[in-house]
Amino acid sequence: MSLSTPSVPAEPAVPTADPHQSGHPKGLSTLFFTEMWERFSYYGMRALLVLFMTTAAVDGGLGFSTERSALIYGYYTMAVYMLSVLGGYIADKVIGARQSVLVGGIIIASGHFTMALSSTGSFYAGLILVALGTGLLKPNISSMVGSLYEPSDERRDAGFSIFYMGINIGAFTAPLLTGFLAQHQWFRDWLSARGWDPHHSWHWAFALAGIGMTCGIFTYLRNMRQLGDLGAAPPLSVAQKGLNLLYCFVFAGVLGGLVWVSSQLPVVMWLLAAGIFAAVVYYAIRGGTDGKRVAAIFVLFAANIIFFAVFEQTGSSINLFARDFTDNTVLGFSFPSSWYQSVNSLFIILLAPVFAWGWVRMGRKQPSSPMKFTFGLGFVGLSFALMVPAARLADQGLVSPLWLVGLLLLQTIGELCLSPVGLSTVTKLAPAKLVGVMMGGWFLATSIGNFLSGYLARTFGSGGEGDLAVFFQHQAYFVFGATAVLLLLVPLVKKLMCGVR
Repeated sequence: MSLSTPSVPAEPAVPTADPHQSGHPKGLSTLFFTEMWERFSYYGMRALLVLFMTTAAVDGGLGFSTERSALIYGYYTMAVYMLSVLGGYIADKVIGARQSVLVGGIIIASGHFTMALSSTGSFYAGLILVALGTGLLKPNISSMVGSLYEPSDERRDAGFSIFYMGINIGAFTAPLLTGFLAQHQWFRDWLSARGWDPHHSWHWAFALAGIGMTCGIFTYLRNMRQLGDLGAAPPLSVAQKGLNLLYCFVFAGVLGGLVWVSSQLPVVMWLLAAGIFAAVVYYAIRGGTDGKRVAAIFVLFAANIIFFAVFEQTGSSINLFARDFTDNTVLGFSFPSSWYQSVNSLFIILLAPVFAWGWVRMGRKQPSSPMKFTFGLGFVGLSFALMVPAARLADQGLVSPLWLVGLLLLQTIGELCLSPVGLSTVTKLAPAKLVGVMMGGWFLATSIGNFLSGYLARTFGSGGEGDLAVFFQHQAYFVFGATAVLLLLVPLVKKLMCGVR
C-alpha cells in the first residue's frame, strides 16, 4: 500500500517517547489501530469502486461505461493525494494534527454511509466526502507517529514499520469482507430470504466500510489521552487561523482548476514533462549542493508518476480483468473477483521484512536510490508484460488466477523498491527549509500518476479480439522505455545527489 507518509515532526515528542525505554510509546497503539481501521474503510470501498460503477443498473450497479468509470476512479484517487497536501497545511496552520485526524475520520465515515444509500447523487457525494476526509486524516496521523519519537531515537524506524503493518492488515482484510458482501451469491441469497433486495448488496459493503471507520473513530477517542499534547493546534490567533483557512480555500480552488485542466490530458502531460525537465536543468546548473539535490528529486518525481500510472490500475483495469476474464475458482470454491485486491497487502506483509533485512544486510553495497527506482519501474513493467499472454489466452476463455497473482507479486516487488525508498530519499535530499514543499511535491506527483492510471484504463476491453493484449503491451513498452531512460540517468542522478545514497 502506498499512502504511508511519515513526515518530519513539527513539534516536540510526547513525554512517553523516552529513547532509553525498550518498548514503544503508548500512543503508537492508538495510532496503529486508528490507521488500520481507516485503511480498512478506504481499501474496502476502493476494491469495489470500478466494479460497482460498471455493473448494470438492473444488477444493482450504476451501469457506467468502462471509460467513464476508469476516469472517475482516476479523479478520485488523484483527489485523495492532492487533498493530503491541503490536509497537512490545515493541521500545521489551523487546527493541529490531533483534531485533523478526528475530523477527517468523521468525514470519511459519513462518506461511506452516504455511499450506502442507493442513488447516483449519494454515490458522488460519498466519494467527495471520503476524499476530503482522507486528505485530512492520512498525512497527519503519519506525522503524529513521527512525533512520538525524538529524531535520534533508534526505535523510530521500527515504530513506522509497526504502523505500516497496521496499514496492510486493514488493506488485506477489507476487500475479503466487503467483496463477500458485494459479490458473493451466498450473501445475496441471505438478503433475499429476509425480504431484502439482493441487488443492494453493494451498499451493504459500503456500509461495512463506514462501520470500519467508525471503529477507528471510537478507538481514537477512547485512547486520545495516551497521546498527551501530541498534535495540538498551533498557537496562533483566531484571525491568523481564519486567514490560513482562507488560503486553504484558495488552494482548493487551484486544485479544482488543475482537475478541470487535466481533461485536456495530452497538452497537460507535455507541459508537465517540459516543466519537470526545465526544473531539473534549472536546479542542476544553479549550482550548490541544495540545487543539485533538488534537481535529483525532480527526476524521482517523474519516475514516481510513471510507476503509479501502471501500479494504481490494480483498482481499475486489473479489477475488471479479474471479474470478466479470470476463472475465480480454486479447488471448486468460487470467490469474489474483488478478493484479488487483498493480494498486494499480503505480499507486502510477507516481503517487507525480507526487503528490510536485505537492504541492511547489503549495507553500503546495496543499490543507490535511483537504481532502486529503476528496479521499481522495471518490475511494474514486467507485471504488464506478463499480462500480454494472459490477455491472449483470455480471448479463448477464462484464464487461471495465477496470472493475476504473478502480476501482483511483481508489482509488490516494484512497490517495495520504489515507494518507501522514495519517501526516505526525498526527506534526505530536500533542503531543510523545503522538506514540506518537496513532500508536497511527492504527493502531487503521486496524484498525477493516480489520475493517469484511470486515464490509461479507460480503453480497457473496448476493442475486438487481440486488443486486450495490445492494451497491456503498449503500456509495458512505455514503462520499459522509461526504465531504460532512468537507467541511463542513474550516474547523473547519483552525481546530483552529492553523496546522499
